[in-house]
Amino acid sequence: MENPLLLFPQLNVSASKDKPYYKVTKSAVKEEPHKAGKPGAKQKRNRLSLLLQKSEFHEGDQLGKPGILTKAASVSPEEAVKWGESFDKLLSEKAGLDAFTKFLKTEFSEENIEFWIACEDYKKSKSAQELLPKAKTIFETFIQKDAPKEVNLDFHTKEVTSQSIGQPLRSTFDAAQSTVYRLMEQDSYPRFLRSAPYLSLLQGRGPARAALRRRSRSFTVNDFQGVRPDFTVW
Repeated sequence: MENPLLLFPQLNVSASKDKPYYKVTKSAVKEEPHKAGKPGAKQKRNRLSLLLQKSEFHEGDQLGKPGILTKAASVSPEEAVKWGESFDKLLSEKAGLDAFTKFLKTEFSEENIEFWIACEDYKKSKSAQELLPKAKTIFETFIQKDAPKEVNLDFHTKEVTSQSIGQPLRSTFDAAQSTVYRLMEQDSYPRFLRSAPYLSLLQGRGPARAALRRRSRSFTVNDFQGVRPDFTVW
């Protein structure tokens, strides 16, 4: 029998006579490079593509649902025509108010109509005790600086409103509500009347799908630096 050291020079025979065994030297085993290192270009492209698709699907869920003009499919062309007669007429009908609210959401300016609705509810308060908590909520939500749904008011209107919050009256928000009303009437309302969903209602069709508006992505360009965008999914 040939000496195993001659056949496998990389193996060392233990000098111990009691427990003979073979030791594999470190030089005989080459460790594979760690495969969990930096991702390759193909992996980065896949990640970019999946992130983009996830974001677009999310946006589509928000704007592509049948609720762009909720209940609008049952609105007759005759009713839709009345909405175009005046802004007052649009807001006075529940279906019209709902349709306009959905339209503002596609423009990310729904705080205006929400403030107007809150003011309408505030004026319907049945007692003076109801006014103070409602006034504080409206002020903190829509009017004070950096409010979560701050509406666009001039300095004078904001100051006058702020001064009456401590002892609010039913007329406390009248000036601010009128300002926001005019803003919607002169700016958002004309665009609503030109929008595809509204024009579809006039023609007796179901509400058209609103155009997709992209928001900022949740990742940065640095995440994929040096990788040429490729939107093909493997």
